[in-house]
Amino acid sequence: MVGPYDPGVETLRLILLFVHILGFAALIGGLVAQAGPGEKKVNAAMRDGAGTAFLAGLALVGVLSAGDQEPDNTKVGVKLLIGLVVLVLVMVNVRKTSIPQGLWAGLLALSVLNVAIAVFWSPAHAWA
Repeated sequence: MVGPYDPGVETLRLILLFVHILGFAALIGGLVAQAGPGEKKVNAAMRDGAGTAFLAGLALVGVLSAGDQEPDNTKVGVKLLIGLVVLVLVMVNVRKTSIPQGLWAGLLALSVLNVAIAVFWSPAHAWA
């Protein structure tokens, strides 16, 4: 089907959105699992979640841009910047035996902020 709605592209968009959400779930889950007293470190869930969320988000923007929908470039830019900061901080610290409490809290705050931007800065969730 050619035109504004292509079932194949819509299926790809939904799969990428699902993978993007799973990436954030892994990232935030890896952070929350370390809540409380004790040493914090970058674990596999954080590493894989940050990479998955970032790459799936880029692919999702590509799919949306290739179709008839034009994503909100300001929102995409803000999410890209936050996601890139999180990804770099995770990857730089992945081999360290521990990370400071402030870095752990910052990663958690930025990750939750990125999800909040996706939910609250979106016409997709508005009443029709």
